[in-house]
Amino acid sequence: MKIFYSDTFELPLPDKHRFPMAKYRRLRHRIADSPDFLQAELLVPAGATNEQLALVHDPHYVDRVIQGQLTDLEIRRIGFPWSLGLMERSRRSVGASIEAAQRALQESVSVNLAGGTHHAFPDAGQGYCVFNDAAVAARVLQQTDKVKNVLFIDLDVHQGNGTAAIAHSDPTLFSFSMHCEKNFPFRKTQGDLDIPLPPHTGDAEFLRGLMQGLKTIEQQFEPDLVFYLAGADPYAGDRLGQLDVSKTGLRQRDEMVFQFCTRHNLPIAVAMAGGYAPDIDDIVDIHFATVCRALKHHQMNV
Repeated sequence: MKIFYSDTFELPLPDKHRFPMAKYRRLRHRIADSPDFLQAELLVPAGATNEQLALVHDPHYVDRVIQGQLTDLEIRRIGFPWSLGLMERSRRSVGASIEAAQRALQESVSVNLAGGTHHAFPDAGQGYCVFNDAAVAARVLQQTDKVKNVLFIDLDVHQGNGTAAIAHSDPTLFSFSMHCEKNFPFRKTQGDLDIPLPPHTGDAEFLRGLMQGLKTIEQQFEPDLVFYLAGADPYAGDRLGQLDVSKTGLRQRDEMVFQFCTRHNLPIAVAMAGGYAPDIDDIVDIHFATVCRALKHHQMNV
């Protein structure tokens, strides 16, 4: 199984952002040290090109990001200060999802250890998201006629408003987001299927919602490829989550998504998305369990 990472590209960040960003390197090290992943390949992706980014994003926006010409307001909306490191890491994160999707078509599943930047709109970034990695990857594969219909299963605790806007009125894209209704973004963008959950939803209601969502998708859309945003932030211990889902519940969530892909013989590209628990080991545990389930899926389908 191919696993792509971009955490070696450093970001000069304020202290408040360094802690959550540390999860990416910790996760990669845990995978590299695990005997279960001896046959897996950890790879640094190529950065997405300007032409690839422009399949989704306004070329003027792309140029201004690359040249460091964003306004102060735009930078505040993204939440990170602009830097060469931010630009390069953003390109690589999109590149990781492009390569993960391409590999998934060949090997049933592949993983981006970052990604899930679902708040990025065609002409603006938001919520720590500069470019929308899954949407760009979908367009790259559609452009090469490798797939026609693409499904986004977004189980980050925050609604994928940027992805919803990109997929709007496009019959070849289907955005499914299950999220906390009273959480960022406070102005939601209607997706193809949204399941807003009240705060303090626990495992049982969370998993019932997911089951219903997957059943609805089966009735409405026939994808050729799935992008799965496996956020760690629905976790009960997450500072920004509010949904109170246990680690066991999140493992069951992953199981349901992979079983859905198995039933329909669908390749799946996985991205880690959000995670903000005070104990970074909790975040890494949740993401590691998702990658382990992806490895099991790969082993069952090679």
